[in-house]
Amino acid sequence: MRPQPLLCVRDVEASSRWYQHLLGCRSAHGGQEYERLEADGRLVLQLHRWDVGHDHGPIGNPDLAHGNGVLLWFETDDFDGAAARAAELRAEVVMARHRNPLDGDGGPNHWEIWLRDPDGYTVVLASPDGTADGTWKP
Repeated sequence: MRPQPLLCVRDVEASSRWYQHLLGCRSAHGGQEYERLEADGRLVLQLHRWDVGHDHGPIGNPDLAHGNGVLLWFETDDFDGAAARAAELRAEVVMARHRNPLDGDGGPNHWEIWLRDPDGYTVVLASPDGTADGTWKP
């Protein structure tokens, strides 16, 4: 099984550029209504314009809170690079870079930064588990 997350967005092309830059992925479809973003030949994220129904009808209601209770969580081997790209994008930071867990042993022992994307979705960038001790190498 492989996840295939899809987000409804106001501007597919702008969101595509934002996610491509942040995640270092590429467009595999393009267009104003729908986009597929891939990395290493694998689907990472789909973007769909709110007001386009295609053959399935509307996917969501743009007047409701976007992503309430949902986090888009991306593990990356290039955490420092992704965090730097988030700064270049001037992404709103929800939680600055921190270790998870904040203190003590156990847990995933990785780095995280929580961001807000252009549509208000919460995006979490995380290093691989066990990498916050300074000994991990990609």
